[in-house]
Amino acid sequence: MSLSITTRRRLFRVVFLSALALSSATSSAQDSSKKSGGKSVPTSNASVKTDSTTKSDPNSLYAALVNGKPITIADLAQQCRLRFGTEVLDDIINKTLLMQSCQGQNIVVSDRDVEMEISRVASKFRLTTNQYLKLLEDERDIPREQYATEIIWPMLAMRALAKDTITVTPQEIDREFQSQYGPKVKVRMIACQDPNKAAKLLEQAKADPDSFRKLAKEHSEDPDSASVEGLLPPIRKYLGDDELESIAFALQPNEISKVFKAGEMHVILQCVNHIAGVQPPAPQMQEIEDRLKSELEERKLRDSAENVFATIREKSSVNIVHGNPQLETQYPGVAALVNGQAVTMDYYDKACVKRHGKKILQGEINRKLVEEALAQNNLTITQPELNAELAYVADYFGFRNADGSPNVAGWLQDVQQREGLSQELYFRDVTWPTVALKKLTAGQVQVTEEDLQKGFESNYGPRADVLAIVLSNQRTAQEVWNLARGNMSEQFFGELAAQYSVEPSSQSNNGVVPPLRKHGGQPVLEKAAFELAPGELSGIVEVNGRYVVLKSRGFTSPVVSQMDDTVRKELYQNLLEKKQRQAMDQYLRTIHNNAEIVDFISVKNTRVRASEAKAVLDSDSPGKR
Repeated sequence: MSLSITTRRRLFRVVFLSALALSSATSSAQDSSKKSGGKSVPTSNASVKTDSTTKSDPNSLYAALVNGKPITIADLAQQCRLRFGTEVLDDIINKTLLMQSCQGQNIVVSDRDVEMEISRVASKFRLTTNQYLKLLEDERDIPREQYATEIIWPMLAMRALAKDTITVTPQEIDREFQSQYGPKVKVRMIACQDPNKAAKLLEQAKADPDSFRKLAKEHSEDPDSASVEGLLPPIRKYLGDDELESIAFALQPNEISKVFKAGEMHVILQCVNHIAGVQPPAPQMQEIEDRLKSELEERKLRDSAENVFATIREKSSVNIVHGNPQLETQYPGVAALVNGQAVTMDYYDKACVKRHGKKILQGEINRKLVEEALAQNNLTITQPELNAELAYVADYFGFRNADGSPNVAGWLQDVQQREGLSQELYFRDVTWPTVALKKLTAGQVQVTEEDLQKGFESNYGPRADVLAIVLSNQRTAQEVWNLARGNMSEQFFGELAAQYSVEPSSQSNNGVVPPLRKHGGQPVLEKAAFELAPGELSGIVEVNGRYVVLKSRGFTSPVVSQMDDTVRKELYQNLLEKKQRQAMDQYLRTIHNNAEIVDFISVKNTRVRASEAKAVLDSDSPGKR
């Protein structure tokens, strides 16, 4: 039995993201100087804030120095454009259209309006403005200015332009209140694409309602719910699927529905229980209604945004100059024309670097380090090696021609559709760095018999079927453990999970979690789970600052009982790939840690003294070359 294509794709996602950190530095700077005969057009950049790209760079030509070798701002801008240019330019055009529309209707969105909106959004999360903005920068890498100018300002402008088309009625507020605070129903679900299979499962479930959870676990084709015996998060009213809600709320506990269509699936529901609605205290009602109205307005704004933009663009003249040789000659230094107003290449490049420069620069730095390591080890990358790696990856993911040979064209097409990556960028960002790092780490990777055995146990062996309660502090964990020890039934443990667990899945599913496998990356939890006998309660297990209580329900049956040649080959290939990636990542970290790096985009990444950086700049400045 082989690993599924889905599993392989997950592995590839890790590989892809790792390799994507390396990007090509083999690009020339965009010449945005005026050419003879070019037309002069008004620019839109004067009305848009354009801070300097670099924070502390005394020579704005440079983005970074890597062991004394420069990466220029022009090179970085081009690399950013190759990957994100279409997205950035489209955003600039849309913002320019918004600004023009606001000016045409005498609408002003001031800096104070933006700050007030940021404060309002922050207060929804019970955070101060500074706390919220710091969280955005730390967790999502969105700086304060970018959030204000590229997210909040356009939203306020859209709201102002669309305000006459947005109304929220009292009936809509009441429906939203019922959805959030009204009754809910907890159900289990079996979902199948084949209606005949669903009909047979319904017949079995009707004959023995207590078997529904087992049928869901073994036969449902919705993997998320099947892993927790069909349990769904509680269904609320007015969420958009009227038939599903109507059927679910009509069921009584343990009652089973008919087969009905939901999306592409044929679905059967079994009611677990009904959950009564909550009536908030009267003093809070006005605040809740105001919040619900605001949420509905924002939702309607999002829904109407496409139509508003479509109307604005339909009435506008937008010409993309960049990438069109004829227009580039006619309008030198211009990226686009928006109702005759120019978006300059200089502003376009600065926007690309400002939004994506930090991330792309790290890839450019890593690529220079790898190129230097290849040169130091007298290694080169040939086209046949690149082609061989591409064929290997295509075969690895199951892309094969009728004769069994790798279907490289099919693989590249799939990558472009799924990842939005052109063939050129795939070679630069994935294939080349993979081949380079494999050559630099050649002979460092071995797959042992122990590795194979652990891989077999993890992928094909039995799994621990447990209920879990996750607690945030040891005191509460001790109280819950004492309660669970006093009543050893699964039902009572599930009720404790629903009441006390701070982990959403176990809390909403009465403690049911996906079965734990061996060697899955949670050694402490796995050891505790596999040591339990069926029905036994664990001690309190500390995992990453949280406290877990487990109750064993037994073990699943092994998928495969013995490691035959087919399984061994598949495991070997996957383990080799995984260990190669680990060796490659470690090698890259090592050469990065040993390098002298001056990063003018993000100064905190600099690894040499400022005086040394200045000396290198002075010695390599354009005037002295």
